[in-house]
Amino acid sequence: MQRPHVILNAGMTLDGKIATRERDVRISGKEDLERVHRIRQRVDAIMVGIGTVLDDDPRLTVHRIPGEGKRNPTRVVVDSRARTPLSARVLNGEAPTIIAVSSAAPEERIAALRKKGASVLVCGEVRVDLRCLMRELYSRGIRSVLLEGGGTLNWGMLSQGLVDEVSVAIAPVLVGGRDAVTLVDGEGFATIAEGVHLKLKRYYPLGKDFILEYEVLR
Repeated sequence: MQRPHVILNAGMTLDGKIATRERDVRISGKEDLERVHRIRQRVDAIMVGIGTVLDDDPRLTVHRIPGEGKRNPTRVVVDSRARTPLSARVLNGEAPTIIAVSSAAPEERIAALRKKGASVLVCGEVRVDLRCLMRELYSRGIRSVLLEGGGTLNWGMLSQGLVDEVSVAIAPVLVGGRDAVTLVDGEGFATIAEGVHLKLKRYYPLGKDFILEYEVLR
């Protein structure tokens, strides 16, 4: 299947949380945020799930690094039922936005999102079919995607073999919490052998954090 090259990136605590139980995501330091924005500038698209949009209302643009000629990649939101608020910053016109929905999404919500300038892709019957979405993005000329998902979207992409690299910034803090979001949530694999296996490519300290970069093994 032809699809974009996908880099999963996240800031996480030493105990593997990417958000606290109260959905606080301010984990990594200033230097790591700048690193992420440099990656954003290199890729064709940034992808998040609807949970991230509802919890954080991100801009998903390149705005933490200086310089002329900065470009904003396309923003992709995985939103099965078209719940993206019309006031969300991903609809602010600063960059193209694609909302991926399922056929279960209300037609009036789809129409409203299109009126706000978003491109709406219908992939899947009840929830977004991620493989269909990756094919559609590729057909639109998107060759690289930075996945900044929550635990559920990360699981969906990893479990279907749609991630090529994993990059994490580990912050020197422990937060615990059974309801805190981990790097990969979802159903999970039954055995270690079934898991997504990685090869370490690079590691280095960055400010107060420590960066780990992996290749996903096939």
